[in-house]
Amino acid sequence: MDSIKNPQPVPEAKLHFLDYWRIIRIRKAIIITVFLITAIIATAVTFILPESYASTVRIKVESDAGADIQNMSGQQSAMVSPFDPYFIQTTFEIIQSQVVLTNVINLMNLNVEWGKKYFDGETLKTVDTIEILKQRMSLQPVRNTKLIAITVYSDDKNEAANLANAIATAYQDYRLAMRTQVTEPGIRALEDQFQTDEKEIQTIQNQVDDLQNSMHITGVDANTLEPTPTLDMEMVRKLFDEETKAEQDYKESLTRLTELQKYDKDKLRDVLPSIAQDGTLSSLLDKLHEAQQSYVTLTNDYTKADVHVARVQSMIDILNQQIDDRVNGIMSSLDTEVKAKQASFDEITTRMENAKQKDQDEASRTQPYWEKKRELARKLDFHKLLAAKIASERLNAVIPANSLVQITDLAQPGKAPVKPNKTLNITLGLIFGLIMGIGLAFFIEYLDTSVKTIDDVERAFQSPVLGVIPQNVGYLVDEGPESRHAEAYRVLRTNILFSRKDDKLNTIVIVSAGAGEGKSTTTLNLATVFAQTGSRVLVVDSDLRRPTLHKLLHVSNNLGLTNYLLKQNSLAEIVQTTGVPMLDFMASGKLPNSSMGILGSIQMKDLISELKQRYDYIFFDSPPILGVSDASILASEVDLVIQVIQYRRYPQPMNIRAKQMIEKVGGNFIGIVLNNINMSQDESYYYYSGYYHDYYYSRSEGDQEAGDQNQNTPGATGVGVK
Repeated sequence: MDSIKNPQPVPEAKLHFLDYWRIIRIRKAIIITVFLITAIIATAVTFILPESYASTVRIKVESDAGADIQNMSGQQSAMVSPFDPYFIQTTFEIIQSQVVLTNVINLMNLNVEWGKKYFDGETLKTVDTIEILKQRMSLQPVRNTKLIAITVYSDDKNEAANLANAIATAYQDYRLAMRTQVTEPGIRALEDQFQTDEKEIQTIQNQVDDLQNSMHITGVDANTLEPTPTLDMEMVRKLFDEETKAEQDYKESLTRLTELQKYDKDKLRDVLPSIAQDGTLSSLLDKLHEAQQSYVTLTNDYTKADVHVARVQSMIDILNQQIDDRVNGIMSSLDTEVKAKQASFDEITTRMENAKQKDQDEASRTQPYWEKKRELARKLDFHKLLAAKIASERLNAVIPANSLVQITDLAQPGKAPVKPNKTLNITLGLIFGLIMGIGLAFFIEYLDTSVKTIDDVERAFQSPVLGVIPQNVGYLVDEGPESRHAEAYRVLRTNILFSRKDDKLNTIVIVSAGAGEGKSTTTLNLATVFAQTGSRVLVVDSDLRRPTLHKLLHVSNNLGLTNYLLKQNSLAEIVQTTGVPMLDFMASGKLPNSSMGILGSIQMKDLISELKQRYDYIFFDSPPILGVSDASILASEVDLVIQVIQYRRYPQPMNIRAKQMIEKVGGNFIGIVLNNINMSQDESYYYYSGYYHDYYYSRSEGDQEAGDQNQNTPGATGVGVK
């Protein structure tokens, strides 16, 4: 029960696919209208537009850089011309240029022909004709090729084909003229250079001849460009070998002598025989060894003073002296040998250097001649290349521009018009109309801030929805208890009973933010449903501004609430019975000048207290709460306040303001009734009313009676309670 009075905040809902479908169903009239209008306009325009034929010619284009046949070497250039990303677009602009299109216009006499055809015989200016022709042209590159498709549109299929072919031919002629215009000055410049080079070649040839005579140079081949060396290769090789061998011998002798000079006298005696290979030295060394052995033997038997020992000692001294002399002689001989080999090496090196110097001197002497001869050879080579280039350019000049622009496919007259494309235009019109209709529907839905769903109410108002009333509900007083709409009010009654915290709270006022939201109908039908359960119910028409309940009940409004509050009549005199058992009615009575003082008077409070004692439930109808203050006064005086909100009528802020006014005056606000719901368009409301109607009226008559008895018990069903 508390959850009904103080519901928890509902999280903001996200749009689901069904929400989009709901918007489409609700706004289907707008969608269909926009769709039909767009489709009709698209169809009408398609059939009104004049028919147009198209013819396409395809050409192959080459850049000027790729058209050069030979370079200055007289051979095909191996360098590929760089890719130009702007070449195709530049070609497009040239094809549509005044230079090309003017030739087409003059060739086909378009100024006069189109003037007769479209401008009542007035001859057009070339500038105007060019603009018209551009509008009828379409240029398109063929992907990954050098082909360009030129398409021309016209109401005459033959004219379209002729124009396309004429444009391709005019562009081809333009490229040929541009090529000729560029190449002719270049060829003339090359020929002038050729004549100048011939004169220079003759001058240089004369200089070469003079130098050859003055330097006494003979036996020279005309194709030889370098001087012949004076050194014979065999001589150079022989001198080089001799120099190498002499250098090797010298270094070996020097190394050997250097090694021997490192030893002392005694060590040199032992080493020198193995190196010098001297027989005399070896013999002396042998004799010395024998004398030394004899000396050792004699000293064992005799003293050193003995004559035999002295004689051997003397022999040893003589041999040592001879050996030293021999060693010194050998070392002197080795030194002399090293010097001799060094002299031989120096002599050979000198001869080699002299030969080289002689060759260099001869080359320096004849250098001017050879330089001039090489200059002559370069001039002759360039002269030959220049002659080949001139011949090549002359040949290219007489070749047509087919190498630059080739017409690969001539335009042919079209078999059928290509514009307008009726099927495509109508299809696009239908699709565009559908998109526009749906877009407009969603835009209107976005601008519509009125109440649309129960979630909107609970999220914005933070209050429960007590009931959902379908569209086109009648008055249960006239329709009877078996009305197909009665079940919606029974659900509302049940939810109201569950919303009360105290059974003594039995005075209820029905309010709304604005006029026309179904407040009076809800009041009367709800009171009728309560009366059908056997409760004593009173309906008070407290809308003193525009009372309507007496008309719905077909009773008089001469006596009523105002008469009692002004103490003109008693309570028994102003209460009227109705055609519904247990349901009484109190009309508003005659309207006073000011109703504010009456509804807020002590008499009104006393009346409410007395009515609470006499009736089980009292329902008060009130004017819009935002229009006048009467509803606010009633909300502060009765036990329960219910707000009626009509589906998609007033903006949410207006209804929220009405709820805030009820709470501000201290009214016991228990919930909201959503009124005038189109169940056929919004399936989300179906289970609040349609489900119960189908269930209730699909049972047998006995089950219905049992169900009616259950309905008389508060709380028998809680369907719809939030």
